[in-house]
Amino acid sequence: MLSRSAATGATLASVLVLALIAPPLAAQGGRRDTTSRQRDTSSRGRDVMRPSPDTLRPAPRGREAAIILRDTARSPEDSARLAREAARMADQPPVITRHAIRVGTSQLRYTATTGMMPIRNETTGVTEGNMFYVAYTLDGASHAARPITFVFNGGPGSSTIWLHMGAYGPRRVKLLSDGSAPPPPVTIEDNPYTLLDQTDLVFLDPVGTGYSRPVTQELGRKFWGLDEDIASVAEFIRLYLTRYERWGSPKLISGESYGTTRAAGLSGYLVDRGIALNGIILISSVLDFQASSQIKGNDVGYINFLPSYAATAWYHKKLAPELQSLSIEQVVAQAERWTETDYAQALSKGARLTAAERQTAIDQMARFTGLSKEFIDRSDLRVSLSRFDQELLRDQKTMVGRLDSRFKAFDMDPAGERGPFDPSEASIRNTFTPVLNDYVRRELGFRNESIYYVLGGGIGQWHFPETNSFATVVPSLERAFNKNPYMKLYVAEGYYDMATPYFAVEYTLSHLVLDPKLRGNITTGRFTAGHMMYIDEPSMQKLRGELTKFIADAVKR
Repeated sequence: MLSRSAATGATLASVLVLALIAPPLAAQGGRRDTTSRQRDTSSRGRDVMRPSPDTLRPAPRGREAAIILRDTARSPEDSARLAREAARMADQPPVITRHAIRVGTSQLRYTATTGMMPIRNETTGVTEGNMFYVAYTLDGASHAARPITFVFNGGPGSSTIWLHMGAYGPRRVKLLSDGSAPPPPVTIEDNPYTLLDQTDLVFLDPVGTGYSRPVTQELGRKFWGLDEDIASVAEFIRLYLTRYERWGSPKLISGESYGTTRAAGLSGYLVDRGIALNGIILISSVLDFQASSQIKGNDVGYINFLPSYAATAWYHKKLAPELQSLSIEQVVAQAERWTETDYAQALSKGARLTAAERQTAIDQMARFTGLSKEFIDRSDLRVSLSRFDQELLRDQKTMVGRLDSRFKAFDMDPAGERGPFDPSEASIRNTFTPVLNDYVRRELGFRNESIYYVLGGGIGQWHFPETNSFATVVPSLERAFNKNPYMKLYVAEGYYDMATPYFAVEYTLSHLVLDPKLRGNITTGRFTAGHMMYIDEPSMQKLRGELTKFIADAVKR
């Protein structure tokens, strides 16, 4: 997920943020199962090894658990206590459990390894933070040659719960077919679309998300920034490859939303340090923040949102009959053509527009957005996302979602400019949170009573190095491609994604400075869904098919 402020802030330097692993025993002569041999018969046939009661020490409880993240150390004694707690978490062995699911006609037996990875200061070797992770490896496969994919979400400040429990992992949150929430309590089910049959999977939570924590609050600044975040996740990847002896495996990374910013930044950072990627999978991307920032003087942001407005208006049946009768693909194709030509020219002219030209632009914009001509005129042809979400269905006292504009909810302030919440975020947050908290304890056997920070709440102010410009990781991605011409890139885009609009992604990709021969290494897929297209069943089926082909192509020799 991408935080609202990260998507709409004037400069990324002043953005307001929304929103753990022991050494494996393989290095000591082979992996040793640290769990007991108690068979769990409640897991519907799964061979789940439960940890013995004394496998893990009890985690801090109540207020003590919250202090570890939320409070600034107020004395040397506090700092020492927090450092000891971080060391204790890092010293715990990972919990290893074994499971089986059926994917298609095949049964997959796999091992889940759950734990904390210490992230140490490169100079002093002192642990400064711990990253929580869950790794799934296919049993009976040669891990030395098997592909491995490192997966993370975004925010900044989001855990990897979404891709873990919604898209790629072997178990997923059970939603309705369109991705909306069923009545609580929400349950878990086998994921028929898991990527585990193609690649081992490592889901990691950056420091300040999930169970991952800095050793002290002051050390959070070592992790909470564009460059700092990339460096710490790269260190996790390096250490995992070393500890689990996976340097010889084909390597992929996958991120969603701000996680795509991280992934693109990592591609260049890693290749500079001798870790060349076979493939990158981006879900709902933001690589250059200027392309989707709607601020005064940056017309490109308004231009790139227009096709998403048209898609949303079509979905909610707010367009004229001649457009409403077309398919979504036909509607956005028309909107794109108008956006790139007449709309872009009108915004470029500004006050030089004649009255007739301005009225023509207003008429066409109303035709593609479903908004009134008066509202567009008052908005000076530049309708911000928050205003669009409120205005489109205002006559119904209803607001539409930002992460997924198909979702809608009753507007408690029908005269306002910004809704009190995002209907799409509210739906998914209330389904994924309880399932993850139950799953890691009941099925993975990981005992931790700290708050699992799902989206926000665990990180401090985010640092972008830019001052009077927009954050971008495009140069890093360009460098990775040109240093490693074998690398493949897959980009998934949702028509109803209003957090990272698809046309802004297309704009960024079309402006990459690459050898023309490398453009064939880039694949894009569009989906009739939102930011998390994988929660929509038909879209997930399509995504699985495209990723199956992409991964096979990326890792072939």
